[in-house]
Amino acid sequence: MDAALWTEAHVPTLEELPQTEPRQHMERAVEEPMNLVVHGPRGVGKTAAVRALAAETHADPDNDFVVLNVADVFDRTKKEIRNDPRFEPFLRGRSRLSKRDMMNRVLKEQAAYRPVSGDFRTILLDNAEAIREDFQQALRRVMEQHYEATRFVIATRQPSKLIPPIESRCFPVPVRAPSHAETVEVLARIAEREAVPHDDDGLEYVAGYGDGNLRRAILGAQMTAEAGGEITMAAAYESLGEVGMADDVDAILASADAGEFTDARSALDDLLYDEGFGGEEILRELLAAARGRYDGAELARLYRLAGEVEFEMAEGNADRVHLGRLLAERGR
Repeated sequence: MDAALWTEAHVPTLEELPQTEPRQHMERAVEEPMNLVVHGPRGVGKTAAVRALAAETHADPDNDFVVLNVADVFDRTKKEIRNDPRFEPFLRGRSRLSKRDMMNRVLKEQAAYRPVSGDFRTILLDNAEAIREDFQQALRRVMEQHYEATRFVIATRQPSKLIPPIESRCFPVPVRAPSHAETVEVLARIAEREAVPHDDDGLEYVAGYGDGNLRRAILGAQMTAEAGGEITMAAAYESLGEVGMADDVDAILASADAGEFTDARSALDDLLYDEGFGGEEILRELLAAARGRYDGAELARLYRLAGEVEFEMAEGNADRVHLGRLLAERGR
């Protein structure tokens, strides 16, 4: 999709959050600023809820709301991190830092900035499943040092992996998978704002395609609208009924076989972040494609690696890291 993603263009307000409990917790956090742990499955709207909170809280959210995606550090090489324009000013001349120390330095520098408007800034640590205990200890110290001027929000699928000192400093906000009716409500609002013709059957079909993943449902609605000019049952079936990732996955394996791992990981990122597929779904498709490409010991080794990767992802660790490892090690 070349147009702006609807997930970014239509971030909800607090009043528009479809789930009552997270909405009430966020409204309370507007009145009583506090650190939060926002937790729930992939694609259910955790980040969107925090963005809604920031928009309600800060007069200048562009400056006083900072998103640090943990995957942007721990899922990348140190060279990629240093060259990222978001991090480069904080890491200039510090090439020997570990990834943990890089993240810690960026976090401390961001937390030390004074708010442009109001009394505090908000720092969101997004996709925090993979942060190790040593970094969490550093995070605890930063939270203690900057508690007066910075509110911290941790978004994660695995709150149980947070150390007790972090948990004790944060109020928990659970976000469940949205119901079918809640997903339809969100899709209808976006379709109306985009002035895309739609009907109930089309919205119902796309909500079913999302299957509890709100991000995937919204992106599915966008694909339907761009391909068919409307969101109806016929248009959705035409756009999404055959939608899958078989061709993409086959291309990923072909790139990996050719040693073009940058291309393979870029295509993997597209499936994870742009198309909204889960790591488990991609792993299943990778194995299905592999059965047509490999055999014997090579295929057996891939299945052993897939078992390890599936376990790691079930533990809540970063899907991109482990799927990337599968691609890199599949033939060794």
